[in-house]
Amino acid sequence: MDTIWLGGAEWLAVLRIGLGLWWLESWRHKDKKGWFERGTGIAWAADVAAKHRWNAVRSGFDAVVAPRPRTMAYVVVYAELALGLGLVAGLLTPVALIGGLLLNVLYFTLMIHDWAEQGQNAMMALVSAVALFGMSWQTWSLDDVLGLFG
Repeated sequence: MDTIWLGGAEWLAVLRIGLGLWWLESWRHKDKKGWFERGTGIAWAADVAAKHRWNAVRSGFDAVVAPRPRTMAYVVVYAELALGLGLVAGLLTPVALIGGLLLNVLYFTLMIHDWAEQGQNAMMALVSAVALFGMSWQTWSLDDVLGLFG
């Protein structure tokens, strides 16, 4: 494979780190006080789920998220932080990539009517898949330093 400036493995590491920074930005711009104290994030998602055209999304949200809004707020916010840190540092990278891919699929499905969210989540999921199948943890990562994941 011919590349410019960096090798293929380094470019995959850049992609992984960029995705991690994207997750960190998603975490950074959240109003944590609103999410944790006033429940704004989960209330917004509940409103979206209630109007969703797929019954499975409505009933799934009602069964999993609605009964525990405070817990789910912490899960969402700190999952984004953990994904960002894991991908930037390259620690437990395959786990972070699969977790991020699943979270993007959930966001994508919930926000089926919002084109901006669709584009962001589709691109983040694509980057996750490329970084996963390209084994982006082989370069510039703690996984590589620690000899994790071959």
